[in-house]
Amino acid sequence: MPLATARIVHFSLAGFILALFVGGLIVGGLGRLIVPGRQPIGILATAALGVAGSIIGGLIGRFIFGPHYVPGLLISVVGAALLIWIVAGRRNAY
Repeated sequence: MPLATARIVHFSLAGFILALFVGGLIVGGLGRLIVPGRQPIGILATAALGVAGSIIGGLIGRFIFGPHYVPGLLISVVGAALLIWIVAGRRNAY
């Protein structure tokens, strides 16, 4: 009887970006919770920054760890939090 083996799932680039997009909608909210203080941005901007942070974090992770990298929640949340911090800081400056 063969031992159980781990199945490696290969994502196409379109599937990879779609997974990042769906995860980004949740990641934006988590990223906003990390950034201290009040952020004068709405829910749509939060979702858009979550998607952008997820894509940026996922692409950086894929660049560092190779094509078999499955996007991690941590790097996506950090990317979204960084973008929210930058955008919220710029809006506070005006």
